[in-house]
Amino acid sequence: MIAVSELWEYSVQPQAFRILKPWWDVLQEMLAFTMMTIAVFGVTVQIMEERMFCLPQRNKTQTCAQVYKEIHFCPNLTEEGVVNNMDLIQYKFINQLCYEVSMHWFPKCFPHLALVHTLFFMMCSNFWFKFPRSSSRIEHFTSILAKCFESPWTTRALSEVSGEQTEEMCSTPPSNQFLSSTLSTSKLVEVDTGVVTVLDKKECEQAKALLERIKKFRQHVEGGNVLFMTYMLQTLVKLLTSCFITTYVGVLVHKVQPTDSCNVEAHDITGYSQFCCIYTMAYLFSLLIYCYLFCIILYCLSCLYTTFWLFYRVKVREYSFDYLRRESGVSDIPDLKNDFAFMLHLIDQYDPLYSTRFAIFLSKASESRLQQLNLNHAWPTSKLRARLQTNSSERLELHLFMLLGLPDTVFELYELQSLKLEMIVNAKLPSTLELLTELEELNLNRSSLKVNSAALKFLKARLKVLRVRFLETAELPHWLYVLENLEELHLTGSLSPSASRSVALESLRDLCSLKSLTLNSNLSKLPQAVTDVAPHMQYLCIHNDGTHLVMLNGLKKMGNLTEVELLNCGLECIPHAIFSLLNLQKLDLRDNKLNSVHEIVSFQNLPRFTCLKLWHNNIAQIPEDIRKLASLESLYFSHNRITSLPIQLFQCSRLSYLDLSHNKVSVVPPEIRQLQGSLEYLSLAYNQLQELPDELFALRKLCTLKLSNNMLSTLSPRVSNLTLLTCLELKGNHFLCLPADLGACPLLKQAGLVVESSLFENLPLDVKERMRTANGHD
Repeated sequence: MIAVSELWEYSVQPQAFRILKPWWDVLQEMLAFTMMTIAVFGVTVQIMEERMFCLPQRNKTQTCAQVYKEIHFCPNLTEEGVVNNMDLIQYKFINQLCYEVSMHWFPKCFPHLALVHTLFFMMCSNFWFKFPRSSSRIEHFTSILAKCFESPWTTRALSEVSGEQTEEMCSTPPSNQFLSSTLSTSKLVEVDTGVVTVLDKKECEQAKALLERIKKFRQHVEGGNVLFMTYMLQTLVKLLTSCFITTYVGVLVHKVQPTDSCNVEAHDITGYSQFCCIYTMAYLFSLLIYCYLFCIILYCLSCLYTTFWLFYRVKVREYSFDYLRRESGVSDIPDLKNDFAFMLHLIDQYDPLYSTRFAIFLSKASESRLQQLNLNHAWPTSKLRARLQTNSSERLELHLFMLLGLPDTVFELYELQSLKLEMIVNAKLPSTLELLTELEELNLNRSSLKVNSAALKFLKARLKVLRVRFLETAELPHWLYVLENLEELHLTGSLSPSASRSVALESLRDLCSLKSLTLNSNLSKLPQAVTDVAPHMQYLCIHNDGTHLVMLNGLKKMGNLTEVELLNCGLECIPHAIFSLLNLQKLDLRDNKLNSVHEIVSFQNLPRFTCLKLWHNNIAQIPEDIRKLASLESLYFSHNRITSLPIQLFQCSRLSYLDLSHNKVSVVPPEIRQLQGSLEYLSLAYNQLQELPDELFALRKLCTLKLSNNMLSTLSPRVSNLTLLTCLELKGNHFLCLPADLGACPLLKQAGLVVESSLFENLPLDVKERMRTANGHD
């Protein structure tokens, strides 16, 4: 009995697995318990009680009834009567012998067979709970399901989304004011049937961990059919076995007879060879067999129904949440398949509420809400305020990097002027964006941002600067094209020719307030959308990353442009369309392939033109016609191949900034004196100068003079004439000493004098002290 109870305990599944036992499995378990009781009782009775009693027959014609009558009505025995001359031991011997010889095997083996059958059914029914590949999945699933059922987040999410249809791009439903307020305070409070539940940081982290566990479990389980195949095979085995048992038990049940004749060769021992035997447990065993047969028939029918359910009743390897999607309003719960779907079908037979609560953790909307709540906990207002910095535009900026979303606490930084989001996916701007009344700049660096209607209305009215860095045109936010008050737009990313022509930038014409546009891309020609905003554009910058830019005739339509930058565009000459921009003031052609700039004379037709940047090209000569640029104030010729300076260059009487560094200039013409009334910045660094003309020191307005990395060996004492000099770079030359006259430059400090430390130390003591004192005072 102890061994049987241990085997029973082993065959029963763990308590947590009961949710995967539908009603037919419960019925089979109850039937198995009943059959086990019948079998154990039969075995016990068979062991404890005498099984057969036999009486000798004097002749073969005498029946068992006649033998019984003869003994019963003849109490006074005589020698001629029914004296058998058999003692008690002989009777027991005959009883046992007849039981073994004449009794049919079925009555003798039935209790043991019933016990074996029942144990087989028990083990077979619970095989998938013990088989390693299936039991491991079941164990994981039941533990996950229990945590989902008990999680406070499940209850909160169900109450939140019940009957609620959210907007497609809305992160916080406007109708759910309670949820908005709780999110803004980094706590989520549920009011349901009078019970208030607060989801603290720990509970949110547990829910997040559970969500990740479900994702991994789904990937692991949904791709296979181990559970279904195991359950199907054990069901088929039970069905075939129960049918076989039902058949042979029904056929052999009549073999259980109360009386029987026994013919044994025992004449030499007892004096008789034929006996009349009675099977004392025949009636009891017949009753037990019929009860067992009834149970096994029910068991067979339940197995038959299970087989029908597995193959015909429902698609057990597909699970749809259509009903839940309609009832709860959560439209993004995915359908499941294979083993995951099979387990949920079984759970529905136990209690459909489990599937309902579990589905919350499959919903993307629920996941995003939970991520939002965790973000609010991880990024309180105090932590965000500590990250505020002033950016290059002198705006107070918050930079967030690689987050799973945008914390709602951001919208409590009322002083925020610029928001920079870098590598943030699924960020959402809710209606609370209206609280950031100082926000003017938005920077999206490979970040996707969804905006609801209220937030979009705010951006249309307040946003002045938008910077977007992307990989493909599909990543461009579609709402940028309706920002009516946007003044600056900076787009950085790859624009294919087809996209730049018709898709990506077609709607820029609606940005009616746009004044500045920067395109850092790989354009092959100027997009039509750029010329569509021509009437109000003042600044255009195209950084083309080396791609050759052609067909710039569209610039002629942009007559209000004051500044144009065509950087790294592969230009071999100055585009003629530039000379049609009568309002142009600055032109930057950095990093192109310009070899000559004879077209420079055409700039004389632009009355407001003041700044020309031709640096980082292959220009070998400055044309003499440059003298005609009477309005020119800044000229950048650095990083070219210029070997000589034409005297006509110094006839630009308004020139105040001249950069000729990183060239091959060896001589500075004395005509440079002509710029004494205007030139304030002069850079001749990284050239081949061996001496400087005295006329250079007549430039009394000069504030910055850069002469580093040349071949100079002496510095004229006339440097003292440069009374406004604040920066002097001499490092990298062949100076042995510096003139003491540097002390006559009152604005020149030690920080502004870039020279080898040994040369500075050789200056007179009073000069050094004056420079150091002035530097320290500042």
